[in-house]
Amino acid sequence: MSTATKNKPAKKSDSGSIKLQPLGDRVVIEREESETKTAGGILLPESAKNKPARGKVISVGDGRLLDDGTRQKLQVKVGDRVLFSSYAGEQFKVNDQELLLMREDDILAVIE
Repeated sequence: MSTATKNKPAKKSDSGSIKLQPLGDRVVIEREESETKTAGGILLPESAKNKPARGKVISVGDGRLLDDGTRQKLQVKVGDRVLFSSYAGEQFKVNDQELLLMREDDILAVIE
């Protein structure tokens, strides 16, 4: 008589993360959390919250390719807090984390 053993699925490591390297003059941004309370102390439901137009730069590309074949260095760097237009970039999800991929031109300012 033979016994059947159940194969255990491989556990996914929580510490394992995907490294994103944007191309050209693109940057990956993690959007800041939206406010849950108004200045007057009123709690906001999910449907009433606006997506903030601020975030932290997670990854940057090599820079824009110029006509002479050289690359123009980006003005933002990893770790910068930035302000961007509300409709900028493409939103995507990696490991339950919502990120934005946008061109450097869509970034309006660096917050210091």
